[in-house]
Amino acid sequence: MNRNEFNQFCSEFVATTHVVQWGDADVWKVGGKVFAICGWYEGNPAFTFKVAPIAFEVLQEQPGIRPAPYLASRGMKWLQQYDTPGLSDAELKAHIQISYGLISAGLSKKKRTELGIPEPE
Repeated sequence: MNRNEFNQFCSEFVATTHVVQWGDADVWKVGGKVFAICGWYEGNPAFTFKVAPIAFEVLQEQPGIRPAPYLASRGMKWLQQYDTPGLSDAELKAHIQISYGLISAGLSKKKRTELGIPEPE
């Protein structure tokens, strides 16, 4: 996945906002909370996303994936795909979708209703 494909994919989720910050990183938010980031690692795109605790333990062992700088060092379960082989595009999209779900589920019911986000299943 390249940066444009990442931005297009993230724009398809309900009630998202996009900002460029932190040294030219594309940061996607829902309800003001970050759910995905595309930054750079040695000139290549690096994709950061939130995961469930078990996925954090399993995926960080795969080549090209690591605990996300800054976020994981503070105890948060965030990973970064920074190199090859990493995840396939389909797997990366699935994890970004899960990240969106985890973050939006953490919003208050009132906030989800205001934003038109369906109730978590």
